[in-house]
Amino acid sequence: MSTHYAERPSRLSEAVVWTKGAGADGGAGGLVLPDGCMDLLWTEGRLLVAGPDTRAFRPGPGLRGPWAGVRFRPGAGPVLLGVPAHELRDRRVELADLWPDGEVRRLTERVDAAPDPAAALEELALRLAAAAQPEDPLVRAVAAALAAGRGVAATAEAVGLGARQLHRRSLAAFGYGPKTLARILRLQRALGLARSGVPLAETAARTGYADQAHLARDVRELAGTRVTALL
Repeated sequence: MSTHYAERPSRLSEAVVWTKGAGADGGAGGLVLPDGCMDLLWTEGRLLVAGPDTRAFRPGPGLRGPWAGVRFRPGAGPVLLGVPAHELRDRRVELADLWPDGEVRRLTERVDAAPDPAAALEELALRLAAAAQPEDPLVRAVAAALAAGRGVAATAEAVGLGARQLHRRSLAAFGYGPKTLARILRLQRALGLARSGVPLAETAARTGYADQAHLARDVRELAGTRVTALL
């Protein structure tokens, strides 16, 4: 496994496979930024699930890797793993806490023994997807609308849900309410633009912030650092 952080598109629809070697920080000082996603994780002898974050996560000394992960698109993780997203919010949980010990032990040994643990983890994710119930199209529609910058009220109207219903469905699917998800996805859009070279003031305007200072405040609150540090 590479000593650096790397990622690639997965064969699982809209998922990402990533690897991180021992000691690699993945950029931004090792911060894992909120993105509305859940991840299936492997490190030698362990399978874990990373729940959806509401704030940046910095791996501690005991989490230095090497690691492999499959990052599911927002809303997909609960269907594949069989647990509501809000139960794992801001948590890293052993898969054995969610599934039978014997099954997890067999799966862990299989990934441990694979010449490419990331590919073996991806195969596990593909098998989960093949066995899972179909994803609720409403959940996908909510995620797509919010990712595109649509407001929460407009999103609720578009999918035919009241505000309370949308909030309840969002907690189970994404781990938090639609306002929080919209804010996190807006930050991800802004960082993508800024990293492509768009000036920060223009980035803020194009992603729905009142101004550059508003963007800077959101970065500080969600990532715990300055926007320039992330870039």
